[in-house]
Amino acid sequence: MKTALILEDVIDSQVWLSQALTAVFPAITLSCVGSLREARTWLAAHTAPELALIDLGLPDGSGVELIGELNRNSPQTLLIVASIFDDDKHLFPALRAGAQGYLLKDQPQAQIIELLKGIAEGRPPLSPPVARKMLGYFQPQTKPENISLTDRESEVLRCIAKGLTLPETARLLGISTYTVSDYVKAIYRKLNVSSRAEAAITAQQMGII
Repeated sequence: MKTALILEDVIDSQVWLSQALTAVFPAITLSCVGSLREARTWLAAHTAPELALIDLGLPDGSGVELIGELNRNSPQTLLIVASIFDDDKHLFPALRAGAQGYLLKDQPQAQIIELLKGIAEGRPPLSPPVARKMLGYFQPQTKPENISLTDRESEVLRCIAKGLTLPETARLLGISTYTVSDYVKAIYRKLNVSSRAEAAITAQQMGII
C-alpha cells in the first residue's frame, strides 16, 4: 500500500489510525479529512487512494455514503470501516455498500495493526466481534419448534419482516404505534432475537413470509 485516505472527524483518532497504518506500511502516504465534504473535495483533486479507512458517524452524514461512492467510482480502492459501532444497523449497510473490512476502534492499537498486516496476505481486516456477528448472521439458525405467536403477532412480524416501519404497520393494521411497539417487544422475546433482520430470517424459517 502506497496511498491511504483516513476519513475521521476526531483528530486524536486520526493520529491513532495514522500510527497504525504507518506501523504496517512505513512508506505509505497518508491524507486525513474530517467530513464527507472534505473527503469529496480531496478525491476530486487527487488520484483515488489504494486504501481508505472510513468512520461511519460523521458531522455531515454517514461514511456509508462515501463507501458506496468509492466502490462505484474506484473499485480498486480497499475500503475499510474504522468505527466504534458493531451493531446490525451500522455493520451490514457498510458491507452492502462495498466495505471489505471492518475495524473497531475500541480495540488496542496492537490488535488493529495485526489485522491490517493481513491485507498483504489477502485477509480481510475484520475485528473478531465483527467476524463472529457476520458468521452468526449468515449461518442457518435452528429455532424451537414450539414457538407460538398469536394471529396479531404474526401479522406484525410479517409487516416488519417486509420492511414496514412501526407507524406504517400501525396504519395498515388499524392499531396504534405504541401497540405495535409492544407487539414487537413480545415477538423479539418469543423468537429470542434482537433485530429486525433476525426477526425477518426467523419469519422465513417459520413460513410466515
